[in-house]
Amino acid sequence: MKLEIVILAAGQGTRMKSRLPKVLHTVGGKTLLEHVICTAQALEPTAIHVVIGHGSDQVLQALSQYDINWVIQEQQLGTGHAVMQALPAISSGSVVLVLYGDVPLTRLSTLQYLVQQAQQGPALLTATLQNPQGYGRILRDENGTLLAVVEDKDATASERQIREINTGLLAAPLQDFKDYLPRVENSNRQAEYYLPDIISLAVAEGREVASCTASSELEILGVNDRVQLSQVEREYQRRLAEELMREGVSIADAARLDIRGSLTCGDEVSIDINVIFEGAVTLGNRVSIGANCVLHDVKVADDAIIHPMSHLQDVVVGRACNVGPYARLRLGTVMADGARIGNFVETKKANIGANSKVNHLSYIGDCDMGAEVNIGAGTITCNFDGVNKHRTEIGNGVFIGSNSTLVAPLRIEDQGFVAAGSTVTKSVDKGDLAVSRAQQRNIQGWKRPGKQGGED
Repeated sequence: MKLEIVILAAGQGTRMKSRLPKVLHTVGGKTLLEHVICTAQALEPTAIHVVIGHGSDQVLQALSQYDINWVIQEQQLGTGHAVMQALPAISSGSVVLVLYGDVPLTRLSTLQYLVQQAQQGPALLTATLQNPQGYGRILRDENGTLLAVVEDKDATASERQIREINTGLLAAPLQDFKDYLPRVENSNRQAEYYLPDIISLAVAEGREVASCTASSELEILGVNDRVQLSQVEREYQRRLAEELMREGVSIADAARLDIRGSLTCGDEVSIDINVIFEGAVTLGNRVSIGANCVLHDVKVADDAIIHPMSHLQDVVVGRACNVGPYARLRLGTVMADGARIGNFVETKKANIGANSKVNHLSYIGDCDMGAEVNIGAGTITCNFDGVNKHRTEIGNGVFIGSNSTLVAPLRIEDQGFVAAGSTVTKSVDKGDLAVSRAQQRNIQGWKRPGKQGGED
């Protein structure tokens, strides 16, 4: 069997009240359309055709990495008209599956079954809703045979009482689309060519139309406004959290977890509340992530602890490291095994050596640090001279006293020592002590100046 997939993504989405095309709004860090494309790819079709219209330039720019046949629908005249635009590019003998770019949560297993049902003729995906308002209704005879689909705006009062609805997702042999779509009329309130009308045409010829039912309403929920976007987001996050928990990850509260990209976890991983994962994040065995952390494109090795309120972006954290609380690790930070970055510390393009410590209130930028280094509270690497960035090199076993200023370019050799409160502008040789501060003077009998204007 040859399978080709048509994804309809030409709508404007006016209810989103956005300049961004509806299908480019995101769920879990990926656009709605990208979710549908990825599901389509998992079906291993011969080709994927995406019909676009409103904001087509933006769509093409956002998703140019995918191997897609992009089809432009110049006029949005309905779903039937949209599918017709793609038909000339579909190879003969194919079964065609029609998906929607704003319906991102349809399960792969559901679509696989729908395609199986469509080998000999049209097959439709339906769902039963508590509130079917706005959806086309499925009309059946007393034997349960599918007769037609009637749109909500065109349905009678009694037909609106039907709770089984048309999801819009259907599959059929290519020849059925070629036979029926040219015969679809637009004599309805919207003056549009409805794709589901091919079902009525097939039934009128005495053909049996197969159907299958979605497992839940959320599986077929289309996104038309911000409320529905939020509903889809929470369902997507719930699914991801459940998958992780089944794999052995401890999640403090699945409703307070956001994965906006990909998350790979080892054994015995623990994730507290309100954690956000963005981009590609990998957590090793026995990693603990504290509450209210944000990790973006981060690799964390075994036995590391990320304490609460920490923000890590484009960072590698070694085995048994400690980060935070309230730490910010920026682009290019690499922590070797056993390193420690404490509270209110910011790093950028910094290599922190094995078992080295930057515990409090420091900025370490553009720095290469050896092993067993201790950085005192309030230490700053001055890496920018107003024009260029410069690096600071710190050897093994170096001790930097509190409130020190290291002015790059600078090298402090192994076992070097910087006295607290020093501003260091020259290299420090191995084992030397650098002191750069004014000599203390104590003024005897000093008194504070009196207040101006008298007592309050």
